[in-house]
Amino acid sequence: MAQKGVDLDQETFSCSICLDLLKDPVTIPCGHSYCMKCIQGFWDEEEKIHSCPQCRKTFMPRPVLVKNVMFAALVDQLKKTGLQAAPADHCYAGPEDVSCDVCSGRKLKAIKSCLICLASYCKKHLEPHLDEAAFKKHKLEEPSKNLQEKICSIHRDEVMKMFCRTDQKCICYLCPVDEHRGHDTVSAAAERTERQRDLEESQQQIQQRIQDREKEVKLLQQEVEAINHSADQTVKDSEKIFTQMINLIQKRSCDVKQQIRSQQQTEVSRVKDLQEELEQEITELKRRDAELKQLSLTEDHSQFLLNYLSLPPLSESTHSSSINVRPLTYFEEVTAAVSKLRDKLKELLREEWTNMDVSMPEPEPKTRADFLKYACHITVDPNTAHRQLLLSEENRKAIKTEQLQSDSDHPDSFTEFLQVLSKESLTGRCYWEVEKTDYIVDVAVAYKNISRSGDESGFGFNDKSWALICYPDCSLFYHNSIKTSISAPVSSRVGVYLDHRAGVLSFYNVSESMTLLHRVQTTFTQPLHAGLRFYSVGVSAEFCKLK
Repeated sequence: MAQKGVDLDQETFSCSICLDLLKDPVTIPCGHSYCMKCIQGFWDEEEKIHSCPQCRKTFMPRPVLVKNVMFAALVDQLKKTGLQAAPADHCYAGPEDVSCDVCSGRKLKAIKSCLICLASYCKKHLEPHLDEAAFKKHKLEEPSKNLQEKICSIHRDEVMKMFCRTDQKCICYLCPVDEHRGHDTVSAAAERTERQRDLEESQQQIQQRIQDREKEVKLLQQEVEAINHSADQTVKDSEKIFTQMINLIQKRSCDVKQQIRSQQQTEVSRVKDLQEELEQEITELKRRDAELKQLSLTEDHSQFLLNYLSLPPLSESTHSSSINVRPLTYFEEVTAAVSKLRDKLKELLREEWTNMDVSMPEPEPKTRADFLKYACHITVDPNTAHRQLLLSEENRKAIKTEQLQSDSDHPDSFTEFLQVLSKESLTGRCYWEVEKTDYIVDVAVAYKNISRSGDESGFGFNDKSWALICYPDCSLFYHNSIKTSISAPVSSRVGVYLDHRAGVLSFYNVSESMTLLHRVQTTFTQPLHAGLRFYSVGVSAEFCKLK
């Protein structure tokens, strides 16, 4: 009982802010006491309204703090009798902590739990378990709030230290004798070891998935940034181009206006000069008419004849008797030309806008069924075939022979290397497959204007072609004479996927699943043609018919 009284006194003279014995105690208007520094610090954090940390009563204005002399004397007296502030190990239990089951009043944190007593103890109340012989066999463990769950519900005094794999539940040592007789039982520690391995594997899988998802999130973020950057740059470029187009049209409009005004001035000047000449001739004619009228009034016949004979002859007119006046619509041909240009521009813009696709490229197919949605029919163009290539299977198959298959070369045929191009030009999204014999064959794509002769006419050795060179045990990829090694062997059937607009060219091994061999990301500036190249006599390759 004495100890309980001391505990009560300790709590009574403790500051509820620092949980220590009061230092320079002060009592605020509501009656609660605190260390002076503690309550000052608490109020310093409050801006305007000052309250009690315990009862939350508010004070306006901020109370003046005066040391409580009586409390200070009592605390000093308690210290002299041996009462000290609670050490760190005896700190009070919070909502998430396991509290001591023996402490009265404000409970301290438990440091151990006893599976026999089914109770938890702070350092002080744990001492009997450590010192007295009666408690030596008691099982202590880390503090736990769920002690009752560790006790067998059938054998009330036994701790569950076994595990029944048959029923998948924890049991005590007595359970295998009765309820779990004949079951597969092991110690809880052994089962924990087994489950721990499973847990670690699950953790590794989860961590790997987290890393994978984080990488994917990062890639998606990069894609968002790339989309935004590309869109912003495209808007900027298109605005610049449209501004240039507008400026060109405005300049052309100014030029046309200037030409019209210049021609207008020339024509008006011509007409006015002619008008002036005619007006001068009219004036002269009127003067002569007046003279003749005056002469006709002369009464003296002799004088009339003398004057008439002295008249100078009438000068010939420099102008034709009739002037052809042009139609009033002098510049209608210009208007018609501008209207025709407008109509052409409207048509051009309509066609280009229809062909313009601002949508994002679709994802690349994954399964062969997906690829076959874009299957296209490919045949060989005989005009491009080297003279030693024999074509068959409705011009889908080519084989290298020793004999020349024609007497002369076609202007479009390859003369340096044993190559051939497809007749079909490839744009948009296309997929085709090549079945080849087990030897060296090039599966390629190229622009139609690739050179037909010379060292640079080989597929992959210029900037106009892309070639996968298929060896029996490996493969190489060439573009513009740059080599990329591919370790994976190539199967007898090679699939080629082209997304012309997106600039994607991919080569696949075709089997039960599609295995990517190489992928190209570039910009294609012309339609492409599928190509084949051969090295040895008897080697053949065929563009497959795809359903």
